Amino acid sequence: MDYGKFKYEEAQKAKEARRNQANTILKEVRFRLKIDTHDYETKRKRAEGFLAAGDKVKAMILFRGREQSRPEQGVRLLQRFAEDVAEFGSVESTPTIDGRNMVMVIGPHKTKATAKAEADARKAANKPARTPVEAPAPAKAAPAKAAPAVVEAVEVAPVETPAAAVAVKTEATKPATPAKPATPAKAPTPAAAAKPTRTVTTKEEKDA
Repeated sequence: MDYGKFKYEEAQKAKEARRNQANTILKEVRFRLKIDTHDYETKRKRAEGFLAAGDKVKAMILFRGREQSRPEQGVRLLQRFAEDVAEFGSVESTPTIDGRNMVMVIGPHKTKATAKAEADARKAANKPARTPVEAPAPAKAAPAKAAPAVVEAVEVAPVETPAAAVAVKTEATKPATPAKPATPAKAPTPAAAAKPTRTVTTKEEKDA
């Protein structure tokens, strides 16, 4: 058994128990002997909220000056207060004199755990139910555009022509050049005609 895992589970259980633990708290509401009607209603509503939540309420009357000589007025005020909140709680301790103050404790009809459970149930009931989110409608597909025509370049291999055919073709395409007129032969001049011809005799001819 993993001891670390065991310690972790025990700590989680203790934490959950502390979270769900309901501790009764003693709330305090203070009055004056000459309290006004509106102030009294405000104090009463606050005390009702404390009792409805499962907490105890300590009602305290503060006496000032010569008010201490009239404790019966304080008792009547506390009895009236107890009757007004009788729907939410009951008197646990009767009015008693504590120095210059008069104190009375009222306990709730419901326990703290019950009041907390009811509050959670009301919260869950008032919580709006989650509506399933509808999936958005699929968008219409746009018409497919025609792909541009691809012109493939066809490489034409050069045709080799024989050199003779190329030469004949070039000769045929050349323009014919006009023939030059023949120049007449020059007639020998008289001096050249009269000039004697020099004969050369070789050595062999001389010996013969």
